[in-house]
Amino acid sequence: MIKLTIDGHKIEARKGETILQAARRNGHYIPTMCYLSKVKPIASCRLCVVDVEGVDGFVLSCQAPVLEGMEVRTSSNELFSHRQNIMKLYDVNHPLECGVCDKSGACDLQNKTLEFGVDSQQFSARDHKRDLRKWEFIGYDESLCILCEKCVHVCNEVIGDDAIEIHYGGYNSRIQPKGTEELECTNCGECIAVCPVGAMISTDFQYKANAWELQKVPATCAHCSGGCAIDYERKYGGALENSDPKIYRVTNEFEFTTLCGAGRFGYDFENREATRDEAAFKKAVEAFQNADTIRFTSRITNEEAMILQRLKERFGYRLVNGDALHFKRFLESYATISGKTLFNGSLEALADADGVIVIGSRILTDNPAVRYHLTMASKRHNARIVYMHPMEDLQMQNVVTQFIKYEVGTEEGVLAMLARTLLEGKIDVKKIESFLDDLDEGYLSAESNVGEEEMEALKKSMKRCKRIALVVGEDCINHPRAGQIAKLAALFERFADISVLPVAPKTNSLGVSLLCDLDEEGESKSTVGYNAPGDFILSSLGGGDLDMPALNQQEGTFTTLDKRVVPTNPALPYGGYTLCEIADALGLECRYTIEFTEQLPEEKGFSAVRFDDIPYYFSNNEGEVRGYTLKRMKHAVDSTLEEVEELPEFNGPILYRCDPVMQFGPQTARTAQLGKEEAVLLGSQQFAVAAKLKEGMRVKISLGGVEMQRVFTIDPTLKGTIALNPTFDLGLSEDLLSSLYRFSQSKIEVVGQSNE
Repeated sequence: MIKLTIDGHKIEARKGETILQAARRNGHYIPTMCYLSKVKPIASCRLCVVDVEGVDGFVLSCQAPVLEGMEVRTSSNELFSHRQNIMKLYDVNHPLECGVCDKSGACDLQNKTLEFGVDSQQFSARDHKRDLRKWEFIGYDESLCILCEKCVHVCNEVIGDDAIEIHYGGYNSRIQPKGTEELECTNCGECIAVCPVGAMISTDFQYKANAWELQKVPATCAHCSGGCAIDYERKYGGALENSDPKIYRVTNEFEFTTLCGAGRFGYDFENREATRDEAAFKKAVEAFQNADTIRFTSRITNEEAMILQRLKERFGYRLVNGDALHFKRFLESYATISGKTLFNGSLEALADADGVIVIGSRILTDNPAVRYHLTMASKRHNARIVYMHPMEDLQMQNVVTQFIKYEVGTEEGVLAMLARTLLEGKIDVKKIESFLDDLDEGYLSAESNVGEEEMEALKKSMKRCKRIALVVGEDCINHPRAGQIAKLAALFERFADISVLPVAPKTNSLGVSLLCDLDEEGESKSTVGYNAPGDFILSSLGGGDLDMPALNQQEGTFTTLDKRVVPTNPALPYGGYTLCEIADALGLECRYTIEFTEQLPEEKGFSAVRFDDIPYYFSNNEGEVRGYTLKRMKHAVDSTLEEVEELPEFNGPILYRCDPVMQFGPQTARTAQLGKEEAVLLGSQQFAVAAKLKEGMRVKISLGGVEMQRVFTIDPTLKGTIALNPTFDLGLSEDLLSSLYRFSQSKIEVVGQSNE
């Protein structure tokens, strides 16, 4: 720690901190316009200058490191005059149309213009035509842009798209797509969030509401297991409108968090039509009384999972949830090697890594939160990132330093070779050492198509890395040999202190896997489906036998892939019945769903905390303080590893279950902005030849008992004989496929052309 003085107050700062960081953390205000805590200092605004004793001229606090004994002054008449002049320059010809600007009321330029008393202008610049551009979800108004560069830096250093740049041209400077006329990015909208003025906008939100009219509801994104913090911004209708509130947009605390496009634009998936249908409710209670099985999705809260578990304990139901069952078994196998329940990895450790290996995931679309932390590792620490998968992802090229292509189905063999490569000389358990020594590397290399030279290159790139992370994707978790793969992954934690992060497949797969005693698929006399197929269906999508609330209408908690239990609040009212009411009618004594929050089992790592006592705030000192982290418990160790099974062969055209960017399932697909996307079978020219398909053909695919039709589209960026097959449009049937190994050789039948 370093001791210094700011405005007469003695404070302590961490070595390597800047003056601005130390000041913020200790409650001292320094104005900024271009500074963004999650990217490198941009230093374009010059508002953050301070006086430092013994230094001539002003010092940029966003770049200057703290020094022992330093004396800093953050305000003076000279500093005020300097900052006022900067604001005058910012305000030159900036349109004063605050009444119709979406940023008005939440505008940094507006706030600081008032803060520094700029009420007149002594000079001006010649005005000229400035364009208004629209790039699908994102709009850009040149006339409002102050060129702070936040959008460019966050796109490059956090998102990883690197899709925009500054066109330098003096007074004609502007933000523009990088290398193209149209914006080619993943439409995360983080550029909208960080923009301090109204230059970057949501095209859907523009002119719909003023910032001060909107009520913020703190919640958690329900689309994937990242569990990102969001604010639903809602507004009640006027006298001529429905009195119920409506969500107008989603925002985030962009200094501390980052959102993907689904989280930002896919917010209106509520069950709009639900009513208290007493007859349907009675039938639901009867259906539970007659059923022996409950099938349910992992897109539920921890509290709902607890209710289902209590129903099982009380009435003996079989609980069927395929993806959570596989994840549960993966974690149980992992624990037998690591000696701890749960895994040691986290998103924070991933962002702090200087070496990362990703295996078994198309991470760009599987989990944006993981992708963003990979980008941060690359940009902050120049991390070596090895991407191992049967398909290359060109959109990850900005951060990936080595791509290793392996054959479909060979994940067990590849991970075994990886363990032998990176753990050599680190194993102190004889039978594990013997297991690795006895591996037939020639066979594994030949069948997986991963050459020894590739492994040597990987070893060399990781040799100097001090903080290594291993990301294990759904391809491994749902693999037929997932148990053995989990044990191999645990070796890296146990013997090399490598941070291992399995990517939970769905919103609350981790929570459900810990809270529920899950059963295999099997014959049943009657099945109740909770947001899943069944003989009697409870559905938050509407169209079932009884309506249920969507996750943006619920109060409760999720367990994120980061092992954090985080709260979410209802953004919208719900007019129907809930699972809690059904459980109460069955005799479970359940008044409110969040009664179960403090009953989440401590032996599984949860804490006995009331819902209203779970923290949810952000601060300069602590960052994001939301929820709590699961406790890792000791677990009995069994160092037995099975022999690597004969690696499977997949020949000919192969389908890979994979949704496109911004699609995560049926709730995403029903939103207004994202629901327009068509589910197409996307393959290369090589796949088209192998499958005997042509562009525009309509095909029928049967997979796991689910039949779907797709239009085949050729993507010139894809290679090989693997095609991307989405499932987000399948409604509740999507859940039947979520536990299957993602690669398949399903029959593809041509049924017509796309225009038929």
